[in-house]
Amino acid sequence: MSGVFADVRAGMLTVWHDAAIATADAPETATADDAWTWIAANHRCNCELWAQEDAARRVDVPAEAIAANKRAIDGLNQRRNDAVERIDEALLARIAGVTPGPEAWHNAETAGAMIDRLSILALKVLHMGIEATRMDASAEHRTACAAKLERLRAQREDLSRCLDTLLARASTGHAFWRIYRQFKMYNDPSLNPALYRRARSDS
Repeated sequence: MSGVFADVRAGMLTVWHDAAIATADAPETATADDAWTWIAANHRCNCELWAQEDAARRVDVPAEAIAANKRAIDGLNQRRNDAVERIDEALLARIAGVTPGPEAWHNAETAGAMIDRLSILALKVLHMGIEATRMDASAEHRTACAAKLERLRAQREDLSRCLDTLLARASTGHAFWRIYRQFKMYNDPSLNPALYRRARSDS
């Protein structure tokens, strides 16, 4: 792919996602109005979410520790979804002057959501690869995980192709997507009844 989306080709994204897991070089926060800044912020959230989701399944710690994991997961999910929306904003700004044609394909999944899924697939590929070669597990476990790993890689290839196709067609007006706001109600004290009812009863 050339042109306005040349720097966000799926092949570049997957290589970077894999490397960023290994080096942890995605920044904690993002401030610049640039797609790659938010791609990095999204990937950092997904990496942290993976660790928190694992920790939340522990059965050998007090309930308070699991509650802390859950609160961390809520905050990270909010930041993750915010970053997805910012990715879409930054990418769509690049083609603000392109008017989709009357027969343009409307993609229901946004480019930012697809990039988020590629980030998660990078984590799945890494960790399934570890399980497929874990020598303290049974041969049956390793075989089953190796098969799952191949399916995950195929899924990543399919998604990569779909993302590249969407971006290429959107840049010429043959496809488009819209930003879909997540409006996570559980994190908003004014929208979560479990929170605002408690606030009223305490006042």
